[in-house]
Amino acid sequence: MHLQDKVAFVTGAGRGIGRAIAEGFARESAHLILLSRTTNELVAIATAIQAYERQALIYLADVRDATAVQAIVVAAQTTFERIDILLNAADIPMVAPTAEWDTAIGINLTGSFLCCQAVGRVMLAQQQGSIITIGSLTSCVGLLMHAVYATARSGITWLTRALAVEWAAHGVRVNALATGWIRAELLDKLVAQRKLYRDPILNRTPSSVSVRCMICLARPSFWQAMNRPSSRVRR
Repeated sequence: MHLQDKVAFVTGAGRGIGRAIAEGFARESAHLILLSRTTNELVAIATAIQAYERQALIYLADVRDATAVQAIVVAAQTTFERIDILLNAADIPMVAPTAEWDTAIGINLTGSFLCCQAVGRVMLAQQQGSIITIGSLTSCVGLLMHAVYATARSGITWLTRALAVEWAAHGVRVNALATGWIRAELLDKLVAQRKLYRDPILNRTPSSVSVRCMICLARPSFWQAMNRPSSRVRR
């Protein structure tokens, strides 16, 4: 399989995009290190992954906690001796003008940086690895009520660009997926409240993003935009 016995570290693994991609990695024969803030969801995804006869380590932690993230990386190294893939999918979507600034920046941007830093040290020592961070179309276009979220996601764009250049010579690829509308629990609520219409997003599901991640793992570092039916790729 494409990821036979690779080791993937996935944040935000309990639900939505993170869970879908983690299962996709398992289907491709990778072992998983799963991080989330919800125990029940972690247990559920670990059980699903074990059905593919892959090993799954679960950790209850907040990506904003640098000490916890570093401890998890050390523990994972003890078990697997390496980390081949980092998927930054921890996310807290917000539809509000300026509410919860610290929370949005902390989880959506600082958390990704801390995970890149901790796992990046391992990958630089290995002289190989692939980092994928989930971004958003809000880093490309302005949307109502998304000021805080867009700021955090724009930070992801430039963090990705900077690390891709800095670490390329050391065999570490750094990519980002700027997703459009993805069907998940939050979007279903918005549809039910008639704040969002379903038709334009029916073909955007978490499993489709899993396919894009596989493309990232097979190609050099780039910024992958998914905010159009025909995606643009900048090298």
